[in-house]
Amino acid sequence: MTDTSVEQFLAELDHQRRASPHTLAAYRRDLARLADEAGTRPLAGLQAHDLRRAAMRLHGQGLAPRSVARTLSAWRAFYRWLARRGALASDPCAGLHAPKRRQALPEALGPEQTAALLDESGDDALALRDRAMFELFYSSGLRLAELASLDIMGALDLAAGEVTVTGKRGKTRTVPVGSKAVEALNAWIESRVQLAAENEPALFVGRRGRRLTPRAIELRLAQRAHRSGLGIHVHPHMLRHSFASHVLQSSGDLRAVQEMLGHASIATTQIYTHLDFQHLAKIYDAAHPRAHKK
Repeated sequence: MTDTSVEQFLAELDHQRRASPHTLAAYRRDLARLADEAGTRPLAGLQAHDLRRAAMRLHGQGLAPRSVARTLSAWRAFYRWLARRGALASDPCAGLHAPKRRQALPEALGPEQTAALLDESGDDALALRDRAMFELFYSSGLRLAELASLDIMGALDLAAGEVTVTGKRGKTRTVPVGSKAVEALNAWIESRVQLAAENEPALFVGRRGRRLTPRAIELRLAQRAHRSGLGIHVHPHMLRHSFASHVLQSSGDLRAVQEMLGHASIATTQIYTHLDFQHLAKIYDAAHPRAHKK
């Protein structure tokens, strides 16, 4: 890339803003695409119609909407930087929009699938631990990192049916723990002494007596789903999605679900209204007398 302004921009990102090597590489790649479109012209001389044409070309080449959006974000950052340096009369990125991305719905289990996953039998210490982990996961809508970081002291109040966790950005919240999870946790805590190393604070420990890693929890869940005959890969976040979807279906209280999930914005929680609508649509198709096809 011969445009010296790009190298200066990237150098500022590196030294002053301490951008990660991954970010710098992505910006360099995205600006190289723009330089290819510009040919021999300096990037500072491109106009709005040039950038719109370049964006349309990316879309026409089959680049995913997410990748196009990321590329346009790099272009905007570069031209804002040029504008601050007085190198532009006007911002050519003004009015430049990425193609709309189709929002992927989170995967959630149905109530019957969830029951099949959680009701697996077993009374040895590891089986009791796994059932307690996944009952709590589903009962309270925890994140994987929140579950893995729980300690035996302080976080759980089984008498009150509550668990307190620290989520993203250090935000602490207290969420309910259902009766099935309380029962499973009590059984595990009685058996935990068989596995836990001396002075180990973790609530959930592995064979060596130390805290289970998030990856180990993920693998145990996948194995449990396979044994349950669900026929699908079940990942930890799917239990969180299932919790949100099922609570919303039952209560319709989006604000309560937001609080229990620990979402900073209700817009993040609103994706579960789409899952809820899918559930209602299936009920309508099955039950409404005018919904059946002739």
